[in-house]
Amino acid sequence: MAIRLVMLGDVVGMPGVLAIDQVMAQIRDRWQPDLVIANAENAHQGSGLTPVLYKQLMDAGVDAMTLGDHVYKKMQIANVLKTTSNIIRPANLSRQAVGSQWMRLSIKPTSGNHHDTPIDVYVMTVLGRIFSNFPADDPFEAVETVLGQLPDLHPIVLVEVHAEATSEKKAMGYFLDGRVSAVVGTHTHVATADACILAQGTAYITDIGMCGPHESVLGRRADRVLTHMTTAMPAPFDVAEGDPRVNGVFIEIDTDNRRAQRVERIELAADPHKPPFANN
Repeated sequence: MAIRLVMLGDVVGMPGVLAIDQVMAQIRDRWQPDLVIANAENAHQGSGLTPVLYKQLMDAGVDAMTLGDHVYKKMQIANVLKTTSNIIRPANLSRQAVGSQWMRLSIKPTSGNHHDTPIDVYVMTVLGRIFSNFPADDPFEAVETVLGQLPDLHPIVLVEVHAEATSEKKAMGYFLDGRVSAVVGTHTHVATADACILAQGTAYITDIGMCGPHESVLGRRADRVLTHMTTAMPAPFDVAEGDPRVNGVFIEIDTDNRRAQRVERIELAADPHKPPFANN
């Protein structure tokens, strides 16, 4: 038996939220995922997540969410992190940090036989440390610790590496090859062309890109970024609006051996002239 997962890249501002809402039916029809997960840490005007946007993404069809270095930029999300089982903060933060280090997502069997046991998928996120000032602990040690905490003997695990450096993400892929089902990179907002299945059966991609306005500099208005970069003067990095797209990755996993058997990049264009854009 195989399960199908879709992981969507960093959701940037309302253009990213609305793009996901618009193309979700297309994602469900084309890839028929059992779970859709999204990194939602940039959903609120490019930085942070609020309870309202959490619910809006859920209503759009996202089953679960991860957060990265902007996890606490909007502290309203703290109560959601405390009380909800389908959203996590990075695992390599202080033990006192609000939120769970990993989540268990259950896939209900589709055979119609009520005796069939649900299939559990475990998801964790770790922050990279290269080129980062965020006070995160060793991501490699954190992954080892979390893997040792999981209640299943042979779990299906997806690890998200929210990191700046491609080398750190690539290293994590090899570090976990054969021990988890997938390692996917996020954070740089630019999709990479290296989706593959590593030698021991782990699906890997360095970065799955972003969900948001691609006529931009990583989701922000290009003119504002250029003003800052060419003059060194401060400028508000407002979220852009042009060319909204949804980036992510599709992964199919054999439940018998927990190995990936298919991995495919996702890039879908949204139409800003049609709902739900037209309703906002």
